[in-house]
Amino acid sequence: MPAAHSRPLRISIDRGGTFTDCVCKVEGQDDIVIKILSVDNKNYPDAPAEAIRRVLEIYSGTSIPRGTELDLRDVEWIRMGTTVATNALLERKGERTAFLVTAGFKDILQIGNQSRPYMFDLAIRRPRPLYSDVFEIDERVVLERCTDSNLRSVDFHHPKPLETVIGTSGQKIHIVQPLNIEATRNYLESIYADGFRSVAVCLMHSYLFPGHELQIQKLAEEIGFEHISLSHKVSQRSKIVPRGNSTVIDGYLTPTIERYLSQFSASFPSLNNGNTKLEFMQSDGGLVPASELSGLHAILSGPAGGVVGYARTSYNSKSKIPIIGFDMGGTSTDVSRYDGQFDQIFETTTAGIPIQTPQLNINTIAAGGGSILSWKDSLMAVGPESASSHPGPACYRKGGPLTVTDANLVLGRLIPEHFPSVFGPNENEPLDGDIVLLKFKQLTDVINRDTGKTLDWAEVAEGFLQVANSSMCGPVRQLTEGRGHDAAKHHLASFGGAGGQHACSIAEALGIRRVLIHKHSSILSAYGIGLADVVHDEEEPYGKVFDHSTKNEVYLDLDRLSITAQNHFSMNQFSHVEVKRSLFMRYFGSETSLMVPIGDNNNAKQDFIDMHHQQFGFTPLNRQIFVDNIRVQAIGKSNFGEDEQPGIQEPHDIQANGIPPKATSTKAVYFKSLGWVNAPVYLLGSLSIGSTITGPALVVDNTQTILLSPNCSATATKSLLVLDVGHEEKSVSASIIDPIQLSVFRHRFYGVAEQMGRVLQKVSVSANIKERLDFSCAIFSPDGSLVANAPHVPAMIGSMGFAVKSQIKQWSGKLQDGDALLSNSPAYGGVHLPDLTVITPVFDSEGKEIIFWTASRGHHADVGGILPGSMPPSSKRLCEEGAVFDSFLLVRGGQFAETELKRILCDEPAKYPGSSGSRCFEDNLTDIKAQVAANHCGIRLVRQLIEEYTMDVVQMYMGAIQDSAELATRNLFKSLYQKFQGNTISAVDYMDDGTPIQLKVNIDKDTGSASFDFTGTGPQVYGNWNAPIAICNASVIFALRCMVNSDIPLNHGCLKPISIIIPEQSLLKPSVEAAVCAGNVLTSQRIVDVIFKAFRICAASQGCMNNFTFGIDGVNGFGYYETIAGGSGAGPGWNGTSGVHTNMTNTRITDPESLEQRYPVILRQFSFRPGSGGKGAWKGGEGVIRDVEFRLAMSASILSERRSLAPYGMEGGQDGQRGLNSWICKHTGLKSSIGGKNSVHVEPGDRVVIETPGGGGYGKVDDDLDAEKVEDHDISQKPSSFIPVASGSVAGDRTLAEQV
Repeated sequence: MPAAHSRPLRISIDRGGTFTDCVCKVEGQDDIVIKILSVDNKNYPDAPAEAIRRVLEIYSGTSIPRGTELDLRDVEWIRMGTTVATNALLERKGERTAFLVTAGFKDILQIGNQSRPYMFDLAIRRPRPLYSDVFEIDERVVLERCTDSNLRSVDFHHPKPLETVIGTSGQKIHIVQPLNIEATRNYLESIYADGFRSVAVCLMHSYLFPGHELQIQKLAEEIGFEHISLSHKVSQRSKIVPRGNSTVIDGYLTPTIERYLSQFSASFPSLNNGNTKLEFMQSDGGLVPASELSGLHAILSGPAGGVVGYARTSYNSKSKIPIIGFDMGGTSTDVSRYDGQFDQIFETTTAGIPIQTPQLNINTIAAGGGSILSWKDSLMAVGPESASSHPGPACYRKGGPLTVTDANLVLGRLIPEHFPSVFGPNENEPLDGDIVLLKFKQLTDVINRDTGKTLDWAEVAEGFLQVANSSMCGPVRQLTEGRGHDAAKHHLASFGGAGGQHACSIAEALGIRRVLIHKHSSILSAYGIGLADVVHDEEEPYGKVFDHSTKNEVYLDLDRLSITAQNHFSMNQFSHVEVKRSLFMRYFGSETSLMVPIGDNNNAKQDFIDMHHQQFGFTPLNRQIFVDNIRVQAIGKSNFGEDEQPGIQEPHDIQANGIPPKATSTKAVYFKSLGWVNAPVYLLGSLSIGSTITGPALVVDNTQTILLSPNCSATATKSLLVLDVGHEEKSVSASIIDPIQLSVFRHRFYGVAEQMGRVLQKVSVSANIKERLDFSCAIFSPDGSLVANAPHVPAMIGSMGFAVKSQIKQWSGKLQDGDALLSNSPAYGGVHLPDLTVITPVFDSEGKEIIFWTASRGHHADVGGILPGSMPPSSKRLCEEGAVFDSFLLVRGGQFAETELKRILCDEPAKYPGSSGSRCFEDNLTDIKAQVAANHCGIRLVRQLIEEYTMDVVQMYMGAIQDSAELATRNLFKSLYQKFQGNTISAVDYMDDGTPIQLKVNIDKDTGSASFDFTGTGPQVYGNWNAPIAICNASVIFALRCMVNSDIPLNHGCLKPISIIIPEQSLLKPSVEAAVCAGNVLTSQRIVDVIFKAFRICAASQGCMNNFTFGIDGVNGFGYYETIAGGSGAGPGWNGTSGVHTNMTNTRITDPESLEQRYPVILRQFSFRPGSGGKGAWKGGEGVIRDVEFRLAMSASILSERRSLAPYGMEGGQDGQRGLNSWICKHTGLKSSIGGKNSVHVEPGDRVVIETPGGGGYGKVDDDLDAEKVEDHDISQKPSSFIPVASGSVAGDRTLAEQV
């Protein structure tokens, strides 16, 4: 290190979207703090340079005119975080970039994992691609073996390699097609001539075999390209989709970063020649030299600085109490967690794009000061829409809507005198409290009229803040309790401009007893950047088993990588470099790898087992452990004005000075428990160390307001304001519905269902449930009516109630506390046999009355039957599809009925000719136990609610939340009656075999009730696409949720206004013996098509899930199941989307590289199907082509629809193209159509090509229509109202839950 204080100034800067914050540590002096606008072109060209000029001016005491060359001789270092990359990404203003990818995959980044971002959005919104051109490279390599399956010892003899090489992980790689150098050179020369200077290259398996990418780099360098991003350098991880996105982002953003660095450095001509170090913050919380910064790693640099800031200033290494970071700003709130180690994630979604790069686990949620307050269908809602900075909150004098900021202002929790007067047409007026009061009074009148209540405006404003706080608590619970941590055993570190107004309420709701607010909390990102360490990472793919025979080799490879990291030039300035070594480990068969730090004990295996058990709640038996990647981080420790990390003082360790703090004024503030009170106002800077104040009170400085609730106190330490939070007893009426509490209970009930899902995901072992999240969890009222159902699987929404009510009827008066039931029979409310439902009654404290029910349904990989996967395309009877549970008593008296369960799953199906019992009973067993555990989690959480609010209150609001959904549905039907002016609403569509689905809807205009009459629907079929009645109900509720312009609760209330009439023994109400496995995946799609057609909502989407399976029975047997995307239908105002799942499914698809690692196949093509979307004023989305080549002999099956009858167009739009399934025989070269539902036996080299249907077009084609004008008005191309930049693990969990 340089001699202590040889250069007295250390400057850290956070260039945010609105403001640039700067903190300068000065030897022997107070910190210099600068806060200026990030963009002020009238006064300065660059905000960070201007901030440094002002720092030098203050330090020197002399005037430094703008434009003067700045002397940095007294500056040891400048450290920066910047939103330059973030803004370029969000605003799509990066470098014009070309994307080069393996042939067959030109659309792979647009298809992604094929899911739609928002389950109920018909105008499907996907981020536009960042690249401006794409080129398919003729080259291909394949793995010698399936290293990630039980086939890893099997040699494949197809295809014959031209050359075999050893990959970076030691695996053998077959080159089956060399790089076409000439074609690649020609393309690069053509785009260079067209002005491209940046290329991004991502080839299949290049993280293992980088040779072809390096050849392309050499060609591009020779031609003159200025920036060349290679995927194997950007990420050393499997999965071509996130690695490809990361590579494109790097090529798109890094030139922008480099241009900014040049602009910044222009103010400091001597920077590169002097000894002042310029370092930049990365998304992972570490600093790198400016020359090492890439756009990909800079996206979250500002938020990462905030995490480092609270971690280094609020965490006590002695008590080791973990910290929750709560950074509430104008449009969103960031939550994170620190327990002595930074919580990093390596695969996430940033600004809607899945990427692979190290980032701190920061979770951005759509709740901030600018979140819009609304009232609809008897519910208060906060966000996700934001007023942003324009027009801004109502108080900004720009005609904006009511927001969270307005509620705080009108309740006295913000003080206008402490805001600059920069509002109004001349930007010289203060915040406008009068208009806010008027708007709240008007809104209160509406709420009172709708509910019959007599609330006053202050109660309404405070109610909206309760709802906002409740919505923000959900992600915090998921980040803590959802990962095995108790939220109440944390401290809350609050920062950001709006955090202080909500911190006490958030902490109290979570059971947290202490809030920590740093003196620089409003500029903590800048402060934290100065506290960060300089880091350098090295990572390699590994792909090896970790056991006794290999562990020494693993540790030696880590040592080798450690030396490389320590010798990096960025570490030369440090006399001591700390090294952190990690292994990315997972159990065989899982896709979930955990980063396991390697301690001095070198006991990585046990550390992984412990970590896995803590996070997922179980330890698989007899499963091998794999190391996917090895990683080393070299750390040069920071020094920010103190020789040691800032100490954390506990309030009880501080000697009070005896002088009570003096309030500067009082302010009328409203609290629910006290009403209006005159609260003292204190200046934060005037609080001396040890002084204590009690709530209610306000603490303010120039940038923030901190609210102390009546049950809170605050103690000032050297650098922190420590808030101790008391507990206030809740008082909620059990006889009168309060609209505020109704909105709060909605979040709480929904949160119970979500937490049940997290438990099920963690404890389960099968990929279907654990990784594809093909499950649903719900809570029900005593009569079996759905109360809350997290939106996991569309086909399961609203259908589980049939199973619960069937069991209530079957077991009335016979159940005991602790019992659990299991059912999958269509005759008892099931949909198809792989979907097993566990149902648990919950008794009152005396064990007499059932007070509610919990249930969980999961799609099991196999329950027996005539083919692996229990989804046979040829089944004709239910018994051919696997084990049937009508009403099975699974648990009684604490005893799990494992023996009888095994008999029904394994022995009973095998009694039928050609059938087998379950092929994976151990997975069945563990997953069923996981479902039981999920139900118990729901019981525990609802009992917590009962303890918090009383039984009567909880049950009253269980009914009230259903009434709210019923009201929303009735309002929808009344509006639809007006739209159709009382005319007949009807439609018919046909399955490929000609079976009609007929619908007539009759709406009562006065009550808002409706009948859905399916009379005229064809009889049940001698096939497996019969759909049990629960499927029809799920399809109706899904379609209605898509049509209603409101985030209504999904519960039994949605179905109360609806009567559904279905003919007996029809396709939609088959007999109990009928085969049904395809009804849930095919017929459900057609029901939704018919509903949308009747209501003239939009053209038909692909109308199919394209269920594709392949596998082998016997030794080394396996089964694989996937559903494949197609085109979505166009509608009034939007084009359809290509290559996406629609309607009743949202299933993710396996990444191409993962597919080839696990299964003996080669994916030759996965791209859009040109011309398959229907033409129209608004075009239908295109289907996809999925071309799978087999490396071993096996069976392959397809269950599909829309192969005979095309997806319809609407209002003059043309139909989408039908799908086509082909089998190409390598031996004969013959290409044969195999129809919509079939099985074939394939040999090595054979291919099955699935071409999925396109969506229908909407509106007549007008040759005179300006295509660009249509594109400009396409709402599916507009971004959603809220795009989180930092989508950490919380958003990842929720996204997974909605993509199944």
